[in-house]
Amino acid sequence: MSLLSFFKNKPMTERFIPPHGGYRDLLSYKKSLIVYDATVRFCEQFVSKRDRTYDQMVQAARSGKQNIIEGSLASATSKKAEIRLTSVARASLEELLEDYRDFLRVRELEEWAQDHPYTKRLRELNRIPDADYETFRKAIEHEDPAIAANVIIGLIKVTTYLLDRQIRQLEKEFVEEGGLSERMTRARLRERGKNDRR
Repeated sequence: MSLLSFFKNKPMTERFIPPHGGYRDLLSYKKSLIVYDATVRFCEQFVSKRDRTYDQMVQAARSGKQNIIEGSLASATSKKAEIRLTSVARASLEELLEDYRDFLRVRELEEWAQDHPYTKRLRELNRIPDADYETFRKAIEHEDPAIAANVIIGLIKVTTYLLDRQIRQLEKEFVEEGGLSERMTRARLRERGKNDRR
């Protein structure tokens, strides 16, 4: 029996290459997509294209989103790569968070505290199932840059929190299940055991 036909006939639980690439279902991806679209809009409205910060902010937002995608796609063959790329996404969004804080600070604008009424409202919106850009559009596209920046800061914080949880879960899975080579070894041993019993 060829290796290809062998694995075609295996139930999913016995395959060493697990289902992968389901990034669209990840809440971290959904939030990062809002952050990216919001950052593009924010920079177009409040940051000069001649300012290096414009490109840096858009690229950091894009890197956050894209590395979640790449990590999800890499998960099939390398749990280490998935963890590394998800961590890069987390770091990119942390960099973006600092850009927004710099924007507020140099303009002497306030970053909302945890108990700010708008922060509480933002938390409520974030709890809406399947919240998307439209959910936050009014605030993201507000004419007051302090409101727009603070809303995006809140969205970044939620996204990095989700990525922190995701990374911890990936690390746990790696410790408990190993990577591709370990799964391949287990699959070979299972098949060898079946052949020995025949």
